[in-house]
Formats: sequence, structure tokens, C-alpha cells
Amino acid sequence: MVLRNSFFILALFLISTVTNKVIAQSNRKISDNISNCVGATNILNPGTFDLQFTGKYRSLNDLAKYPALAQVEEKNSLWSSFVAPFNGRMSLNVKVPRGLTKMIIFTNESNDICGDVTKGVAEIKRMILKPTKSEIGLSFSVDNNFYYPMELVKGQNIMILFLYENEEKVKLNLTLKYEPLVQDTELESNQNKIVDQRDDEFAPAFNIMIRDIETGNPVIADLVITDLKSISAFYNGSDFFFNMQKSGKLSVRVDALGYFFTDREEPVTAGSEHELVIWLESIGEGKSVQLDEIEFMPGSSEFLPSSEPKLRRLKDFMALNAGIKVEIQGHVQEKGENSNAGQKISEARAKKVLNYLVDNGIDKNRMTSKGYGNTMPIYTDPKFAYEEQANRRVEIKIL
Repeated sequence: MVLRNSFFILALFLISTVTNKVIAQSNRKISDNISNCVGATNILNPGTFDLQFTGKYRSLNDLAKYPALAQVEEKNSLWSSFVAPFNGRMSLNVKVPRGLTKMIIFTNESNDICGDVTKGVAEIKRMILKPTKSEIGLSFSVDNNFYYPMELVKGQNIMILFLYENEEKVKLNLTLKYEPLVQDTELESNQNKIVDQRDDEFAPAFNIMIRDIETGNPVIADLVITDLKSISAFYNGSDFFFNMQKSGKLSVRVDALGYFFTDREEPVTAGSEHELVIWLESIGEGKSVQLDEIEFMPGSSEFLPSSEPKLRRLKDFMALNAGIKVEIQGHVQEKGENSNAGQKISEARAKKVLNYLVDNGIDKNRMTSKGYGNTMPIYTDPKFAYEEQANRRVEIKIL
């Protein structure tokens, strides 16, 4: 990862790759700048997104190993990644309000696509290096500004590099369309979409339902399940049914266009009925989302190692929704009246999250930070550890 002027020094730790639990500690720097390949914004589902160039020259040249790109200067870059959810065809439409944008698309040779890029071995699949208009992309109407769409296989990872001609924080509007090569009416449904993975429909089922928290209506979303091998995969739908052959804990990641992202962990038992409803909050002015997994060392504003995945998720959310402005709120758990120490810690924690986002390419003019001390607890008289942890939180509010 790329060093920036500011970085976060965490306590010594090592993370077990098997259990994902902290077993020791070591120095680590959190850096995921969107202007570098390693900080690429993850596009988890097709749709229309507003991204923003950082407007800063990057000293690291990810393209240095490509002789064919020797004349391409990576002075104001924006990286995005996309993983094909099924065998399909991808088309793109890219617009900037002024000026010209170049585009290069890479496919992976190994599981480390950014490593492949820096080594010069990732395959270049599409290049638009001499645009004549501010709108480029992949389309069947081919000219200097548009190249043919790409056919991808399920699980294939691509990396898209956008290069803006000036060092300016210009916004980029990206529409990514992805359609099955064989027409599938279920994939095109705008209503609820049922994904039934059961081998035996009469056996007890584990049911996941995605719903709008205000209307209760089904929401078609991208669902990624990990940590339980038998059903770990990428799915798209609103209602999901599984036969559970093994007990365990699964991690669920949900993303839907126009909604805040949601992550959950859920224990499941083999051979038993279980229903999990995931409520999604739509993005809108005045609405907020609580980020429980952004945690700090006691009495400080230093991130715990377990915060890294949620920080990256927040960075991607901000990068893909460049049209929104937010207030980052810090809250602490403290008994009695709001103390000066508690107030300062809440302010420092909110500022720490803001600095992480700024350091990784998000425009600081889109964000403010504010500490609320213990003046807005979720539980006014917490009796359990989880209630205290809920009060000790970071929230993102849309302005």
C-alpha cells in the first residue's frame, strides 16, 4: 500500500488468516487511496455512480512495466474494480463535465490483479487513449471514444483505470451495465427476486430476506456470503433459501443501488429453520447509518485492526456516491453528564475517520466531522456490554 503524509499507527498485531481474530499485534498502516490500484473502488453491482478524481499527482506509476504505455502519464488517476457475478457482457458509459478522460481496462493473470499490473503481466483488454470527446466507454457503436463491450466469465476480476488530463477534482459519471449472454427473465425482474439454492424444498431452510426499512418492500441486492464454505458465494436477489448442512457462523455483505451498505454476521444451525431479515436504509438527506465495526482502542482515537474492512467499505461507498456530503459523527459511552474528556475523544474519533477518507482520495469538502460525546446514546442506561458498544460508535449522516 502507498504511504501518504498521514497514516494510522496501530498497536502491534497479527491477524490470523484462519480465524480472522487478533492473535498478536504489529505496526500496520491503513492506506487505500482511490488513485492507486491497491485502493481501487470496488463496484459491487451494475448501476450509475458518481466518482471524483483526487486532483493530485501520484508519484507511484502503476503502469511503469508496460512499454506500450510509456507515454501515458498517471498524474490524476482513478481506479475501480469489478468482479463478474455471472457469465455476461459489460458495457460502460463514462462522462466528465469538461476535458478528456482516458481509460484502460486490465484483466487478472493471478488472484492479485494489482500485483499483476505493477509487474506488467496483467492483460490490457481495452484502451481509449486518444479521446476526442468528454464521453467515452464500451459500446457496439465503435469510434475514437467507444470500444466494443467485454464478455466476462463468472468470478473474473477486471481493473478499470481512468486518467483525467488536468490536475482537477472533477467528477466522473460512470454507468456500468452487465447483462447475461443468454436472456434470463429472472435476472431482469424489477420486483422481488427469489434465489432458491435448496436441494430439498421440504427440509428446514435458512431464509435471508432483503427489505426496505421504510416500506417493507423487497429490495433486489447483491449478497455476498463468506465463512461458511457450503454456501459462500455471490448472489443477486431479494429472497434467498438455503439448506444448511453444517452449523457455523456466516458473514453477509449486502449492497443495493440507492441504499446504505449493510454487513452482518449470523450464527446458523444445521437442519433447523432460520430467518434473517436485513433492513436497508435508502440514501437521503438527513438519514444516517451506524458503523458499529469501526472501533477504537479504549480511551483513544486509534483504530483497532478489526476496523479496516469497514473503513474500506465506507471509502468505497463515498467514492461511488461522489454527489453526497456527509457529517461524520463520533459518540462515546460514558456514565453521567458529558465530560470534557469524553467530548474530546468523540471529536478525535470522528476526525480520525474523516482523515482516513481524505488520505485515501475522498474530497474533504464533502465531509465534516463532529463529536457528540455521550449526549446521544442509543441506550440511556446500558446494562450489557453490547449496549455500551452500541453507544460507543461512529455514524455517517447525509447532509
